[in-house]
Amino acid sequence: MFSLAIGLMTAGVMAADLTAQEPPPLSSGAKFVAQTGQQLYQTSCQGCHMADGKGARGVGLYPALANNRNLAVSEFLIFVIMNGKSGMPGFRDYMSDEQIANVANHVRSSFGNNHGPDVTAGFVKDFSSR
Repeated sequence: MFSLAIGLMTAGVMAADLTAQEPPPLSSGAKFVAQTGQQLYQTSCQGCHMADGKGARGVGLYPALANNRNLAVSEFLIFVIMNGKSGMPGFRDYMSDEQIANVANHVRSSFGNNHGPDVTAGFVKDFSSR
């Protein structure tokens, strides 16, 4: 029994060490620190949409971002990043306008998408004030 308790405590410490490297939970009100689109994708999107952007099915449906023609409409992607969609949380309160633009540009120009990196922080700010 004692060794089981020690094993569980050790597992808890190991789990705590792993989660310390992850971004803060969205409920904490903390902002993301990462700045590049790739960093932001890795910390906030990749867990569901996968490293290759192909999405996943499991407990939920995580749509593919790879070769996604909906991303040609930058307003669509900005809206989804800011407000969420289906089970995806919105990131408006956790990312700056520049961070939203950076992750949008990364997704729009990665994973077989060729929609250009043309979203700016000013575009995001103007869009969010509509």
